[in-house]
Amino acid sequence: MMKAEEIIREFSIPGKPVSIKSNKQGHINTTFISTFDDGRKYTHQMINSIVFPHPDELMENISAVTEHIRRKTGRDDSTLRVIPAVSGKPYFVDDEGNYWRTYSYIDGVISYDRVPDEKIAYSLGKGIGTFQSLLSDFDSTSLHIVIPRFHDMRMRFKQLNDAAKKDRKNRLRLVNAELSFLMDNKERGERIWDGFETGMLPSHVTHNDTKINNVLFSEDTGEAKCVIDLDTIMPGTILFDTGDMIRTACSTADEDEKDIEKMEFSVPFYKALIDGYMESAASFLSEEERSLIKESGRTITEIMAVRFLTDYLAGDTYYKTSYDDHNLVRARTQIALMKSMDRQWKDF
Repeated sequence: MMKAEEIIREFSIPGKPVSIKSNKQGHINTTFISTFDDGRKYTHQMINSIVFPHPDELMENISAVTEHIRRKTGRDDSTLRVIPAVSGKPYFVDDEGNYWRTYSYIDGVISYDRVPDEKIAYSLGKGIGTFQSLLSDFDSTSLHIVIPRFHDMRMRFKQLNDAAKKDRKNRLRLVNAELSFLMDNKERGERIWDGFETGMLPSHVTHNDTKINNVLFSEDTGEAKCVIDLDTIMPGTILFDTGDMIRTACSTADEDEKDIEKMEFSVPFYKALIDGYMESAASFLSEEERSLIKESGRTITEIMAVRFLTDYLAGDTYYKTSYDDHNLVRARTQIALMKSMDRQWKDF
């Protein structure tokens, strides 16, 4: 593989890098951050072509969406800025066929793995709503579908069934309770996907991965400034995004928490989150979308539980893991979160 210094030289960046540091956050892409002699920083990533088989289309989506946002806001820090390669394309392909991209690094911001308080919950909701609102007039059908049927619950359950039947790692015996719970909730979990597929829910530009650590907040004000990790930008229902926003903002424990007793659904965070969201998103939402916002949080939590359990049974082929049961731990936290939602359903 090419050295980081060689990758950097393939992008149109003036000056010379004075430091390069690896960034190990995230489950999917290889990332490092460079600082140049003029003090500017850049984020460089190798796109995982196994997860994203058409990196060129992915980068076309990102370039189109970020330019649309920048034109509407007039602010350079309102979205990611793609640095073109020397070739003029929004990516560089190395000798081994790996696709690399570069973004300007956004300073003066902070990210969270979990919501620390109601103020940040409110800011997160407002930030995601603003992101959706800015793109509400963008033609979603012009975007490439980078991962077909990404939130198709019917397909995800089929994958889970297939992984359970094959049981490649002899792990099925360890997950009877988790598998039974998810199967009992299958029909309810399919409601939003079915609504989108039948046209009952309109198509919008959707991020599809709106967990809280994909939003950057101002260090000074706590305001949500920029939505990042745009790899899964494509057409969908905005309920995919409200769902993941709710899932990650209202959980009281990390996705990797082994003690599932620590995982609860925070009603106060939910109320603050939705207050912020509706402030910026209410103008373009349909009545059907509004009626399913609450349900979307449970649905996306369920789909993540299904995906984590599927990957565990399949031998950990999709998500990066640090130990043998990592994906099982993740699946269990999501199930615990669903159960906590159900216990408090009338309270939020």
